[in-house]
Amino acid sequence: MLLALSGIAVVIVGFVLRLNPLLVVASAALVTGLSAGLDLPATVALLGKAFRENRFIAVVWLILPMIGLLERGGLREQAARLITRLKRVTAGRVLLAYFLLRQGTAALGLTSLGGHVQMVRPLVAPMTEAAAARTVALDDTLRYKLRAHAAAVDNIAMFFGEDIFIAIGSILLILGFLENYGISLTPVSVALHAVPTAIAALLVHGLRLKLLDRQLARLAQLPPGAGR
Repeated sequence: MLLALSGIAVVIVGFVLRLNPLLVVASAALVTGLSAGLDLPATVALLGKAFRENRFIAVVWLILPMIGLLERGGLREQAARLITRLKRVTAGRVLLAYFLLRQGTAALGLTSLGGHVQMVRPLVAPMTEAAAARTVALDDTLRYKLRAHAAAVDNIAMFFGEDIFIAIGSILLILGFLENYGISLTPVSVALHAVPTAIAALLVHGLRLKLLDRQLARLAQLPPGAGR
């Protein structure tokens, strides 16, 4: 029985030696199957079955090479160049626009439309930095702060927007939790109660973005080299 856990040791040793993660996990799966008494064809068949049944999870990773090629082709630079052509645009306004887009689409169930990999890193963050750079010189500290704001916008808008959509996992989790305590609700009632929370999140974070713009405006008035 303990031999079946030998795959865990393979994972630990592989990661400690910093070997290829895919090779380590595949090797651990083979070792676990063989240690459990299965022959090699049966072990490989189980791996194939698990991949086939859960392939919808792996599909999202197919977008990563495409995003990498787009970034190599200048996607971030083009996004920044687009912002510099717009008048009266600020970092806070860029982030607020994305907040509205992210929360609105999440409320419709389109939770995969945004995200850190798909939107924040290649588009939202460069656009935010370009908008801020129009008025203030960016050092590493300020640049990372703007990137953190971009990531926070995605997280908060998604978190408070998805509960408005009735066919989402979080709604089912809430219903299941309440049923354990004898409280019976419908998905629609839970979604309706999520609307005021989403509006409050929009107002509170909109205020934060307004304060961000004010901070950038103050920095723009400081002489070069002054503290931030």
